[in-house]
Amino acid sequence: MLVELGLVEQRHRAVLEVLDGASVTEVAVLYGVSRKTVHKWLRRYAADGLRGLADRSSRPESCPHQMPPVVEARVVEMRREHPGWGPRTIRTRLGREGVSPLPGRSSIHRALLRHGLIDPTTRKRRRSDYKRWERSRAMELWQMDIVGRFHLADGTEVKVVTGVDDHSRFCVCARIVVRATARPVVAALRHALAAHGVPAQILTDNGKVFTARFGTGPGPVLFDQACTANGITHLLTAPYSPTTTGKVERFHRTLRKEFFTPNDYRFVTIAEAQEALDDWVNGYNHDRPHQSLGDRPPAERFAMAGRSVDVETGEIYDELDDAASAPVARPAGVTRWADQRGHISLAGFRYRVGPSFAGELVEAVVTGGLVQIFHQQVLVATHVQRRPAQNDRPKRQPSMAPRARRPAAGPSVLRMADGNGSISFAGAMYRAGRMWARHQVTVTLVAGSVQLSIDGKLVRVHPARHDPAKEHGAFATPNGRPRNRRGVA
Repeated sequence: MLVELGLVEQRHRAVLEVLDGASVTEVAVLYGVSRKTVHKWLRRYAADGLRGLADRSSRPESCPHQMPPVVEARVVEMRREHPGWGPRTIRTRLGREGVSPLPGRSSIHRALLRHGLIDPTTRKRRRSDYKRWERSRAMELWQMDIVGRFHLADGTEVKVVTGVDDHSRFCVCARIVVRATARPVVAALRHALAAHGVPAQILTDNGKVFTARFGTGPGPVLFDQACTANGITHLLTAPYSPTTTGKVERFHRTLRKEFFTPNDYRFVTIAEAQEALDDWVNGYNHDRPHQSLGDRPPAERFAMAGRSVDVETGEIYDELDDAASAPVARPAGVTRWADQRGHISLAGFRYRVGPSFAGELVEAVVTGGLVQIFHQQVLVATHVQRRPAQNDRPKRQPSMAPRARRPAAGPSVLRMADGNGSISFAGAMYRAGRMWARHQVTVTLVAGSVQLSIDGKLVRVHPARHDPAKEHGAFATPNGRPRNRRGVA
């Protein structure tokens, strides 16, 4: 008959066997424990007898750094009163109330978890993955954008034109508009300029209300005209790069969480909503601590610009109606096609436009020792004009028409260039040039290069970048894929 012994009884028998003369090593092997454990049982048995062999809690008797119950209750109260406050903000508020010792952010985070006030979610992206940048002082750069999905009591959706100073995170603009069209947005800009002065630069995305960069009209738009008239340099982000205007986007997140969500469908009129938004912005600028500013409010750093936030400063351009009908006069320039790396060639020198303008037609204007590059009437790049040194000037030679090279011999196929002047071969794209769009191109493999020729004249040579394993399929269709013709069975 088998008898199951309790845990204390087994330990007691192990101790008795050691006391009867068995070695600690033999007893440890017999009971499947370590020698250290057997010695621990012996010490406990000698000190407390059979009671010492029972399990003991590993929890310490005291924890000097544990948060006092009174402080934890205050943390929970703050979170319930202000659901948008996180551990950092709560810790800053406790410091202002004179709490000592001040609990750490991780302690506050664990307290909020225990009370079910936050969700234990993990960060999707590490902080070190972000590239952070900041202007050296206030009023050097404003970031502006438009945010929506805020409704009045009758269900009308309104937009908010927002602006944040890059250095101080001070909210310089938060104006509610029914529609974010040209004139309401410029009116919001004029209101911000009248209240805080004229910045050196303004950074926006490529929205149609801000720029004609990707629009169908000739440009410039009314916002560009207002910036030019007030001496402001208008900067644009690269396409599909919202992190460039990350400060105003982060402001939108706070605005939506602390103002939009609790006040959605609440206000009857725009005036009432604007008054409440102004009160919230005032608290954001002068009272709310900002993590990137050392938990200080943005107004303290914005004041270092030497401008009063309540007094109108700067000359504000107010004749937008006349400016809208009169285009900005500038010298005529020359047009160039930007290459695949976003560069143009002018007078034997290369100038950078930007990779986002690859394959686009731009206009280069040379004036006052500067080369200004425009895309759809919008200034996108400015460079110092380059000139060859006096000793390096080449001697003038009689003009000679360049002779076209003939392609080298090798395996060849025919391909039709698309609308951008590129052809597809073995799963890779090779560019012949926009002037050869919709032309038949001969593709020839020579050593490690791909030669493109038209009517027996070499037009472009590229290093081979396709998969060699796909060449068999490419040569199996030397004239390209057959085209579907309607009416042919």
